[in-house]
Amino acid sequence: MAAKPSIAIVGSGRLGTALAHALIGAGYRLSAILAGTSNTSRQNAQTLARLAKTNAFSRTKPGLDADVIWLCVPDQQIKDAAEQFASTTGWKNKVVFHSSGALTSDVLHALRRRGAAVASVHPVMTFVRGSAPLFNGIPFGIEGDTAAVRVARRIIADLGGESFAVRKQDKALYHVWGMFTSPLLLSLVAIAEQVGCAAGVPAKDVRKKMMPIMMQTLANYAKLGPADSFSGPLVRGDVATVRKHLNALNKFPDAKKIYVALAQAAMKRLPVQNRTAIEKILRSFSG
Repeated sequence: MAAKPSIAIVGSGRLGTALAHALIGAGYRLSAILAGTSNTSRQNAQTLARLAKTNAFSRTKPGLDADVIWLCVPDQQIKDAAEQFASTTGWKNKVVFHSSGALTSDVLHALRRRGAAVASVHPVMTFVRGSAPLFNGIPFGIEGDTAAVRVARRIIADLGGESFAVRKQDKALYHVWGMFTSPLLLSLVAIAEQVGCAAGVPAKDVRKKMMPIMMQTLANYAKLGPADSFSGPLVRGDVATVRKHLNALNKFPDAKKIYVALAQAAMKRLPVQNRTAIEKILRSFSG
């Protein structure tokens, strides 16, 4: 395969769009952008195709004349797309990626059976409307056939990313890891906003006022690790303050449950003082 293989992207959503821009910037030729059935998907595909100076196709009439086909579609569509494409072209010497964090490369079995080398190539990053993260420095978890993994590592290096291996049997836990680092982290932050507003911080200001401590906490974590970044009443063993917190949270049962669960997790993993007394308080409020 050439040093920079031609690539067809299937899917013109947030990931597919970000990936297309990054690949073009890294000097890759996009041979096609394949859209879904919605008007938005077709419009996005046409916009990307103009940028890449290539063609946009419908997935019902795909143009797959590329060395690498990269599926950037929702998890529940990957197997169907692979089965749909299996009879559309010859697959020997082609490479196919999907970007699901939870699914293994086996979901592409229909194309592997036809001769393609397949892999799951998942960026450990969040892609949302209104934000376009760069791929430089982004880690990619990779699992799949040796030939496909080799090509994936080369492309990721050209994007400025970092690749690492994920074992097939670990894909579910690997994806849970990602859940904790972004979606569930935001769930915690949303609860923190609610508590801040209840404490009298104006709703229009609460997010801004949370950012300095949150950013410093993450900076400390990156530099020092979790134990040396841990602060507050638990690390001091301040039993009276923990009791006050939990009493105040009686009006917010969801927030209280999360507080107790996270404090109990801290007891096992972080330097908490006065453990016996704090464990007793947490148990008394966990009912």
